[in-house]
Amino acid sequence: MTERYLAAAIPSPCYVLDEALLRDNLRLMQRVQEQSGANIILALKGFSMWSAFPIVRDYLKGCTASSVWEARLAAEEFAKEVHAYAPAYKQSDIDQLLPLVNHLSFNSLSQWQRYREQVQRAGVSIGLRINPEHREADTELYDPSAPGSRLGVRRSELEGVDLSGIEGLHVHNLCECDSYALERTLAAVEQRFGDILKQMKWLNLGGGHLMTREGYDVEHLIKQLKRLRESYDIEVILEPGSAVAWRTGPLVCEVVDIIENDGQIALLDISATAHMPDVLEMPYRPTISGAGLPQQKAYTYRLGGNSCLAGDVIGSYSFEQPLAVGDRLVFEDMMHYTMVKTSFFNGVEHPAIGILRENGEFDCVRRFDYSDFRSRLS
Repeated sequence: MTERYLAAAIPSPCYVLDEALLRDNLRLMQRVQEQSGANIILALKGFSMWSAFPIVRDYLKGCTASSVWEARLAAEEFAKEVHAYAPAYKQSDIDQLLPLVNHLSFNSLSQWQRYREQVQRAGVSIGLRINPEHREADTELYDPSAPGSRLGVRRSELEGVDLSGIEGLHVHNLCECDSYALERTLAAVEQRFGDILKQMKWLNLGGGHLMTREGYDVEHLIKQLKRLRESYDIEVILEPGSAVAWRTGPLVCEVVDIIENDGQIALLDISATAHMPDVLEMPYRPTISGAGLPQQKAYTYRLGGNSCLAGDVIGSYSFEQPLAVGDRLVFEDMMHYTMVKTSFFNGVEHPAIGILRENGEFDCVRRFDYSDFRSRLS
């Protein structure tokens, strides 16, 4: 499989989306929709590669946006339903969003009260994000239900509040979780908000449903969604980001230099801080095809990025053969929450973006040059 990503037609560095793998994920999601009655939409914050939208829209109902620009991208390039949620909206945001979206969820009662009449006049379905005060995310950086969270309304804030005009609830507290985490979350939601849920037309369960990961209990997920939909006579919506693009393609890069300082250091034509920031933020250790842990194989290297940030280091890996300048490395599973976070920091060459088609042909859909870097500045 790795050899497919080392073809001469693929430049370095390059994000490579594998169309066949993407369709495999989408077919599974299609089955979940058909058997559960729930609707699945794409969370653009996790995967907004719009050149792949013609593939994704064959299977999913639409997109969810976290900003005006994401909503516009969804409306213009995906051209199906657009749902939106953001922690806070300015008046200019609302003015731009209303012609674009079908659902608009507010993060607070004050935001809803400020804009509800304008949104209702536009015929957009209004939602309210709730905080179930139930924690499932392993990393606090990604935990919307952590104490002191700025995301969502707690049940205690809703006592005595007239919620007329709100048609849906939005809840998101998962991060690459399984269906049993969802089951526990639903129990918390129903315990705290069950009486309100009975008044709603829809419930958006947010993202974090990693249904395309190996070992995920898809049948259990379908059972949970079907029970929820039938118990409350309600539309159920999921908006995964990672699950759509999970293991659908790598970031291909090249060794530029090898130096010695308390061991071998290989410098690459990519940057952790610019091209895979979660390596430093979470942190986590990405997988490289054919590589092992330090000292596991014959030759160990510390892999560094090509920026001037001293800590731009990806980690230590071992290889069966010594690395040489010009060798290609394949960082696996780099489609979700990676491309969307890239930057032009330090002016390091930005990876190209391409699609490896099902017929084996490579389609380079975007290359970046100096003008892209310059246009980000002023």
